[in-house]
Amino acid sequence: MANLIKTKRGLNIPVNGRPIEIIGTSTLPKEFALIPDNYHGITPKLLVKEGDEVKAGTPVFYEKQFPGMNFVSPVSGKIKAVNRGERRKIMSIIIESDEKMTYQEFDKPDLTRLTPAEIINLLQQVGLWVCIKQRPYDVIANPTTTPKAIFISTFDTAPLAPNNDFVMSGQMADFQTGIDALAKIATVQLGVRYGKKAPFSTVKNAVITEYDGPHPVGNVGIQINHVSPVNKGEIVWTANPQDVLFIGRFFNKGIVDFSRLIALTGPCVKSPQYYHTIVGANIENLVQGKIKSCVSHRFISGNVLTGIKVAGNGFLDPYATQITVLEEGNNTHELLGWGMPRFRKFSVSRTYFTALFETKLLRKLFGNMKYKWDTRLMGGKRAIIMSGEYDKVLPMDIYPEFLFKAMIAGNIDKMEALGAYEIAPEDVALCEFVCTSKLPLQQIVRNSLDIMKKELE
Repeated sequence: MANLIKTKRGLNIPVNGRPIEIIGTSTLPKEFALIPDNYHGITPKLLVKEGDEVKAGTPVFYEKQFPGMNFVSPVSGKIKAVNRGERRKIMSIIIESDEKMTYQEFDKPDLTRLTPAEIINLLQQVGLWVCIKQRPYDVIANPTTTPKAIFISTFDTAPLAPNNDFVMSGQMADFQTGIDALAKIATVQLGVRYGKKAPFSTVKNAVITEYDGPHPVGNVGIQINHVSPVNKGEIVWTANPQDVLFIGRFFNKGIVDFSRLIALTGPCVKSPQYYHTIVGANIENLVQGKIKSCVSHRFISGNVLTGIKVAGNGFLDPYATQITVLEEGNNTHELLGWGMPRFRKFSVSRTYFTALFETKLLRKLFGNMKYKWDTRLMGGKRAIIMSGEYDKVLPMDIYPEFLFKAMIAGNIDKMEALGAYEIAPEDVALCEFVCTSKLPLQQIVRNSLDIMKKELE
């Protein structure tokens, strides 16, 4: 029987536009992109030039620190452009698809005969090492280190997140192979949703732990904190379920297949549902004709708490499993501002009248309340307020206010003592959402982790 961990701290944000479990039809775009900044902390060294022909799986650039760590093309076609910024920094590599999907062929590996070192080298060579991140620092894992465990959360509790039970339907054989490969390197800790009996509860070669509670219990960082906290000198690797699929497909088929199921979600989507796409795709074809008419939209590659803002013809973040569309709200003007009764606004502190409709009786009579969401900050930045509000939504055994103050001050010793080794920006997204001071906590954490990595490694 799997272990059960329950958390009470957290917050489920009721955003409208949850995807229904239907796979819609959409044509693949003509352009795809590799954006080095999406792989935080790497220094790319280019292997191709404009006009070169590539296959799906052909190396496009590699990481300077680890020359064997390749980043490969998700599709076959030709290099249309290499866009550079200041000091010739590589901003993006645009690939024009030939729509044939010709794969770079590799010898199909025999997983049973490979050593951990050989698996690591192979994943770097074929471009799949990007699927594995590490704590501390929340960056692509250092292939020369040995983790004490590999954590995979099979469910996502973020607003409007896709249902991985549906996404994995018919693909569990590849997922199991991916788990088998990772299990040869270190113990795999698999987090599953409490009460869900299939398909993940039957996975082999993994230690299964059930979790119950509000968001962010689905975050891998929360699960690490409860099962195996990261102390100084220790390393834990992490991976997303759909990224584990990529690894499994490679060992089963001998090709690098970055196709995935992505959810188009949000209040501005006419019919939120799932679509087949490929990592790095231009999202224009995916969203065209599927968005409600509003004054202006914001397209987010990811969820509303941690996603990346992209243009309507921008490119999909390689780690994103959903696209969320909201109103910008920049043309909204409210009389008296915060003093209005706000009948369609969500309040964490239950200040507005909408809190009345969150009672069990009224929800049973009238259904769930539909809130009006947009991207406005709704307040001004000010000094950090020590109110305990972060503790209510962060189910980790740390003192978040003190940790954030140490990060703002740049005190590495205190950061180490207060739990910075196991935290990542996504873990503090809810803290940022409820923050009275409107502090950019995710950016503060990201900058502090970069400073720690530079000073301590």
